[in-house]
Amino acid sequence: MKVASAIEGARAVTPGPDKAIDSQTTEILAHFKGEKGELIPILQQVQQRFGYLPEQAMKRIAEFVHVPPSTVFGIGTFYAQFKLVPTGRNIVKICWGTGCYVRGAPRIISEMENKLGIKDGGTTPDLEYTLETVACFGSCALAPVVVVNDKVHGRMTPDAAKKLIDKKS
Repeated sequence: MKVASAIEGARAVTPGPDKAIDSQTTEILAHFKGEKGELIPILQQVQQRFGYLPEQAMKRIAEFVHVPPSTVFGIGTFYAQFKLVPTGRNIVKICWGTGCYVRGAPRIISEMENKLGIKDGGTTPDLEYTLETVACFGSCALAPVVVVNDKVHGRMTPDAAKKLIDKKS
C-alpha cells in the first residue's frame, strides 16, 4: 500500500508527459549501452538530475534496459536512496542512532518538524526542505548530528538546529 501511495503521490506532482523529463532522461541514457547491469547507475543519475525518480523516466529506463517497468519500480522502492516523489532543494537529515538519540535527537526532530511544518520523511509544499531521520552517520563523537545538504553539524541543540534552517531561508 505504501508503494502505491508513493506512486500516486508522484503522479499528482507530474500529471502528464513532460518533454523536459523525456529529453533529460534521453540525455542520461545516451551515456549507457542499455544493459540490465546499468539499471542502478542509470537510476542514480536520474535521481541526481531530478531529485527523485519520475514515473515517466522509470518507464523510459525500463524500455532502454529491456526489463518490465515493475522491475525498475521495484528497485526504485527497495533502495532508500531513491525517491518516487520530489524532494526539497535542502535535505535536512537528523541522526537517530543511539548516541544521538540519548543526547537529544528526539527533541531536535520535534523542533525541526514544528519549524518546517512537516513530519519525518516529508517535504515542504514549496519544495524547499525535506526532513529525514537516518539510522546512523557514524559521527557518534559529535552527537547529536544534523546534516544539511551533506554538511555535518555536530553537538546540535534544538535551537542550533533551527538556526541552520534560518540561515538557509
